[in-house]
Amino acid sequence: MAKKAKTKDVAKKTIEQTLWDSANELRGNLDAAEYKSVVLGLVFLKYINDCFKVKHDELVAEGAGFEEDPDEYIGDNIFFVPTDARWDKIVKASLTAEIGVVIDTAMEALEQENRQLKSILPKNYARPELDKRRLGNVIDIFENNLHFTGTEARDVLGRVYEYFLGEFAREEGKKGGEFYTPSCVVRTIVEVIQPYKGKIFDPACGSGGMFVQTGDFVNAGGMNANTQMTFYGQEKVEYNAQLCLMNMAVHGLNGRIVSGDEANSFYHDAHNLAGKCDYVMANPPFNVDKVKSESASAAGRLPFGLPGVNAKTKEIGNANYLWISYFYAYLNDHGRAGFVMASSATDSANKDRDIREKLVLTGDVDVMVSVGNNFFYTLSLPCSLWFFDKAKRLENKNRVLFIDARNYYMVVDRTLNEWSEWQLKNLQAIVHLYRGEQDKYKSLINEYWNALSEHAERHDSAAWQDREMTFEKALGVLNSEEAMYKKYIKDQQDTLKKTKGKKDRDELKAIIAANEAELAYTLETKDMVNEAVWLTSKFGLEGEYQDVLGLCKIATIDEISEKNYSLTPGAYVGVAEVEDDGIDFHERMNEIHAELASLNKEANLLMSEIMKEWETLNTK
Repeated sequence: MAKKAKTKDVAKKTIEQTLWDSANELRGNLDAAEYKSVVLGLVFLKYINDCFKVKHDELVAEGAGFEEDPDEYIGDNIFFVPTDARWDKIVKASLTAEIGVVIDTAMEALEQENRQLKSILPKNYARPELDKRRLGNVIDIFENNLHFTGTEARDVLGRVYEYFLGEFAREEGKKGGEFYTPSCVVRTIVEVIQPYKGKIFDPACGSGGMFVQTGDFVNAGGMNANTQMTFYGQEKVEYNAQLCLMNMAVHGLNGRIVSGDEANSFYHDAHNLAGKCDYVMANPPFNVDKVKSESASAAGRLPFGLPGVNAKTKEIGNANYLWISYFYAYLNDHGRAGFVMASSATDSANKDRDIREKLVLTGDVDVMVSVGNNFFYTLSLPCSLWFFDKAKRLENKNRVLFIDARNYYMVVDRTLNEWSEWQLKNLQAIVHLYRGEQDKYKSLINEYWNALSEHAERHDSAAWQDREMTFEKALGVLNSEEAMYKKYIKDQQDTLKKTKGKKDRDELKAIIAANEAELAYTLETKDMVNEAVWLTSKFGLEGEYQDVLGLCKIATIDEISEKNYSLTPGAYVGVAEVEDDGIDFHERMNEIHAELASLNKEANLLMSEIMKEWETLNTK
């Protein structure tokens, strides 16, 4: 059930989009990879300074003279900013040729003062190819538009940072895809494995999105992520590892990240974590070839043996099942894993199939989810989410939940899809029911009712007074509201065209804007209620799990063995029946052909006119 982007989702990005558009205009000849370090470093620097200034001003107001004591900031998890790194000094230098040196000095001073920042901040702003005038303009934009103050400071920073990472990934092509996983996919993984306490490991950690979302999940539960979790990561690309540490610092997280050659997961267990992890999360590079089989074998973590090896080259032709084996091997006896993998891995043959059989027979494969096209900025093909659980409840030990979500998403634009907030919750609800967690399902239903009640209270019309209101009835009321607002807006726009006085025109514009906002809110609520209908039509208000054709099925190991140990959700859930829309196929195809013929005729006529004009111009 694909959907168009919601108004609310777009509105949330207003700040981020404004900053991105402004800064991106100043990129000049720098490519996205270079510009990324410039902008993200400055975003981080501005955040640190804003948080420091709030605390600094508080200490100055107290009058005890402790405003320059670093210990006063540590307790509040605030980085101390030495004089050479303060934002006002950078702003003063923004219009000078020395601005690059000033920023590099600031970064070095911050690292010297704050041990957890050592060697992770970019310090190449003075390089000749970076236009200093453009650099100064970026600083001015941030000074005037980017402010991290109040309790929401870190949230705002996280939004800006994640948005910028996504935009860079969009521009960098496949290179960007190596380090960025869309937040809706990461959140799904986090919500399914539910990391609360212990060691968490990402052996292909990129920019650290898995850690950030885990931190948010733990903190949302009223706990402190840094005391509950120990974060471990490996990232072969050193710059991406720096980006990860910076991203974690942005979100107040501490991590142990290894980079470079020793972080090549095919040949190194850099943290010695085999069999020790409570949680493993990853989006590893797919379909990697030319992995040295002898080196991989010597590195261990292969409970099911090596994948297929080329007898001549002694290389592994596809490393997908190396990754899958690693994720399982890292888990302790109650561990959970969630990761992204190429769709082809769910039913690949030969040695892969043998490994998959051994894996299924452990009983630890928990959930398999098919993801549709265009969820990744750099990957248009579908993929799969895999989940392991070594501590399943007994009744699920020999069962696997399959979810085919390829046709369930929201359209962001022509090249990008994602799961909306409510769609994420709905997918999680299916997992909850599979695990016997009806209380979590009912909690979601209450969220739907509460959101609908807020809308009803805001509009307070007779239509919302129905004591037997259902989600289906609510859709009817919302459709009426939508039609009412659209008509009223059109009428006011027509009146505006005839109105000449500035005061009257301004009043009408304000009225139109207010009603457009109400229309947006109604459409947002309508989208939400549609998702409530989608969920409850399948599992009811109370939440009774049942297999749903085309969406989900719980399959036993015996059923999986009958399908040659395939883990492709579509092989189990089947295909939902398509409702007859009453349109005759052949009749409609004839209509389409007639429309195309007419359009082609118009195009030919237009081209003929253009050619005549061209010939006329050439004869003058």
